[in-house]
Amino acid sequence: MFDFKIDMKIKITFLASALLLFCAPSLYAGVGGGVEVKETVDLVELLKFTSLFLLGLSAVFGMGLAFTAKKFSVKEDPRVDQVSDVLAHAHCGACGYPGCRQYAEQVVMNPDVKPTLCTPGGAATAEAVARITGKVMEQTEPKIARVFCQGGCSSSTRRFKYEGIMDCKAAILASGGDKSCIYGCLGYGTCSRACPFGAISMSEENLPVIDPVACVACGVCETACPTNAIEIQPMAKEVVVRCHSKDKGPVTKKNCQVGCISCGLCVKACPFNAIKVENYLSKIDNDKCKVCGLCITKCPTNAIVDYIPKRPKARVTDKCIGCHMCAKVCPVNAASGELKKLHVVDEATCIGCGICAAKCPKAAIENTFNYAEVIAAYEAKKAAREKAKAERKAAAAKEG
Repeated sequence: MFDFKIDMKIKITFLASALLLFCAPSLYAGVGGGVEVKETVDLVELLKFTSLFLLGLSAVFGMGLAFTAKKFSVKEDPRVDQVSDVLAHAHCGACGYPGCRQYAEQVVMNPDVKPTLCTPGGAATAEAVARITGKVMEQTEPKIARVFCQGGCSSSTRRFKYEGIMDCKAAILASGGDKSCIYGCLGYGTCSRACPFGAISMSEENLPVIDPVACVACGVCETACPTNAIEIQPMAKEVVVRCHSKDKGPVTKKNCQVGCISCGLCVKACPFNAIKVENYLSKIDNDKCKVCGLCITKCPTNAIVDYIPKRPKARVTDKCIGCHMCAKVCPVNAASGELKKLHVVDEATCIGCGICAAKCPKAAIENTFNYAEVIAAYEAKKAAREKAKAERKAAAAKEG
């Protein structure tokens, strides 16, 4: 068997000879200089010389690299590590940056980057980032992913039978998908697999179901959906037209039983002018919508969905002065009573829209979904009136 030590000696000798041949011309070069030729080579001396040469070369390059690293080094703000430690590290891209580290660098170095962009971390993370960076913590409205399609297996039609890969992006390559409505959810679960938080599951109707507790509105599902059937929406706006079809009413009705047919009944029913029909599709203006739910009662195809599970019924308290305002504004005539006497609300008729509570001048109607907002506005107005009254008294006293 070949001796390993002999093999190593041959390799070392070969390397040393190559280095010697490379360095010899520079060591002994000269015009007319004589070169003494030796019949034997002292291997120990050769290895010693080679080692010293390589050691010196390494030292020169090492010092050069050390000097360059020190000269051109960029000192990183220690706050970057602090911010990085408090982030969710989901690397979902909701902040607009490739990863959590990149967002940490930008939120520290760039004054225009907000500390609230890490949606998976929630309010606690936003507060921590704001504290570390010294930025102002702005209150942001909670958001959630909404699925704008209800056309499942039993309520929608298909153009052909798809037998390819069970993926929406793959299915859309086959003539735009197998669904008759090109705007609807294809139902092959691409969004469910893409969600990094496990917030999406597929129903028996092959439609995505969003878990409001697990969803952080990162937008990954919105990007993954090839038909744009998923959008990130404000969580407080719980009355939604769950349809994206821009086909004419008869075409939509043929393709899907629960699609918007642009009949305009919701537009007429809305007391806040928050709904309009554009491109054969009803759209709700979130800034105007008060989530009263009246449009839901008028939609003939149930295309409008109410995410409030059960709307509580209005209840009149003893603060009622009998102004009859609730009876005037009630869209279903559930409120009644005589002037200057305590009014009542028929719970069997009441739809829980909260309009009466919002219009009551004494905030005498409670138990509605918007009662907290109503009572807060009432107390603010009351405080403003008392402040104005006190200022008038002070001005009068000063003049007198």
